[in-house]
Amino acid sequence: MKDGKKHIFLFKFVSYSVKFWHKGEDNNISFTSHGAGKMNYGILSEKQLKGIDNVLKVKLIDAGVKNAILIDMAGNTVSKQNDGNFNIDTVAFAALAAGNFAAVDAMAQMVGESEFSLLFHKGETASIHFSKVNENLLLITMFHKDISLGLIRLKVTETNNAINKICRNENI
Repeated sequence: MKDGKKHIFLFKFVSYSVKFWHKGEDNNISFTSHGAGKMNYGILSEKQLKGIDNVLKVKLIDAGVKNAILIDMAGNTVSKQNDGNFNIDTVAFAALAAGNFAAVDAMAQMVGESEFSLLFHKGETASIHFSKVNENLLLITMFHKDISLGLIRLKVTETNNAINKICRNENI
């Protein structure tokens, strides 16, 4: 770009809307949605992003979660943490997770629900828990059978509350 700024443009097509992310020289990330009406969803500063990284590590990874990924609803990774022993292609996984969540959201509307804000997939040894943090963000946690779903749900609720406080610039 001619202005010398780093630009990241990521697109989300839902009801004719497009979401743009922009990373400025100050490393802040801003995201806006353009569609029927222009709407600004906010800016996450580098300090906020570091705070979110810390929350994922302390509340989830330290509690036994193998991998935690915070994404936007288009599948773009905002933050990720893992225990060092559970590595996956987070870019591909985030895109697939967003598609999965969007499909289930559409099914919810078909049965008269406004949304299903929580999804859970259980495997023989590993499970995946999806939780909507807010209108724009989705938290995905991956864990093995040695950790209970009840603990995951408790830790995810605490994490979602902390992330929302960080996004609102409140102290946690």
